[in-house]
Amino acid sequence: MTIVSEADFVQSTKNLVSEIFRAIEAAASITPAAAPLMITTAESCTGGMISAAITGIAGSSAYFDRGFITYSNDAKIDMLGVEQDILKQFGAVSAECAAQMAEGALRRSRASIALSVTGIAGPTGGSAQKPVGLVYFGISLNQASTIAAVPLTVTHQCVFSGTRETIRQQACLKGLEIILDASRRI
Repeated sequence: MTIVSEADFVQSTKNLVSEIFRAIEAAASITPAAAPLMITTAESCTGGMISAAITGIAGSSAYFDRGFITYSNDAKIDMLGVEQDILKQFGAVSAECAAQMAEGALRRSRASIALSVTGIAGPTGGSAQKPVGLVYFGISLNQASTIAAVPLTVTHQCVFSGTRETIRQQACLKGLEIILDASRRI
């Protein structure tokens, strides 16, 4: 995924968010829920870019509940309930942390869909095991059809390349794509 310009990035985010809104509307028309289907985000390396992309579209308040920017480990623990043991054993940049971030955001919001993102945008901070560009996403769905409304959580791993800015842009676009896929499955 190559970002050619800032204008291309902005247009890509607008297109994805519009598709997400249409998918949520379609899901709501098929199976009307007691509460509207809403999105929440828990962002670390993207620092709110995904939330900004969603709220940059008029009418987003019908689809977006809230966003958590949890850049530090303390914020992940305090705001989302990520377990300290998970951070010690696997680190903040891990599938385990991404899953707990998404589940914590879902529990602390009125949303049906929670996306988390945690990674290493660079240019420093990488290692042989966790290189710059490594990003984990968690998507957690709180569906009334699941047993006792237990969240269904899936994680994704990507390794992006480029500058800090382009890695963050790629992570933002991938996060929106994951939300779109989840919103089509509800």
